[in-house]
Amino acid sequence: MSIEAIVFYILLIDAISANLMSHFGREWYVRHFRTISRWFPPAEGWALYYLALVLWVGSLLYRTGMLF
Repeated sequence: MSIEAIVFYILLIDAISANLMSHFGREWYVRHFRTISRWFPPAEGWALYYLALVLWVGSLLYRTGMLF
């Protein structure tokens, strides 16, 4: 497995967790991370955009044969 694939899978896990947190865990995030939530509020649109970009990079890596 190449370093690109490892980085992609780490980013994929991060993007999925960001989407889950922004859609379902907003209150928990704001309650437990008050200071950070002021600077980085949970935004659904940006989380979906981040996931779309990660999936696009994954499709490029898949086309080149670097994922499997």
